[in-house]
Amino acid sequence: MSLDHTLSALADPTRRAIFQRLSGGEARVTDVAERFPISLNSVSKHIRVLERAGLVRRRVAGREHLLTADRRPLDELAAWVEQTRAFWSSRLDALEALLAEDDPD
Repeated sequence: MSLDHTLSALADPTRRAIFQRLSGGEARVTDVAERFPISLNSVSKHIRVLERAGLVRRRVAGREHLLTADRRPLDELAAWVEQTRAFWSSRLDALEALLAEDDPD
């Protein structure tokens, strides 16, 4: 999945809370929905966004839909953040060194 999908999915506090809940282990859709003051239909829409981003996996057992969190998109996001941080850290260090050379003090 793309970073854009991951960031977009996690931009909503309800979806972050759903993901956090599922990080603790598998849960039924109805159990997840009980924790939120919104309709089951609204929770289902949030879950679909998380599924499209690859953050949630669904398996069907009889009539029940069981959900689990998938942390792989977070690993990709963390790698991107670290790569970006390292890039800008080195650039800012170079700028600081350049400014120090030009400083008459």
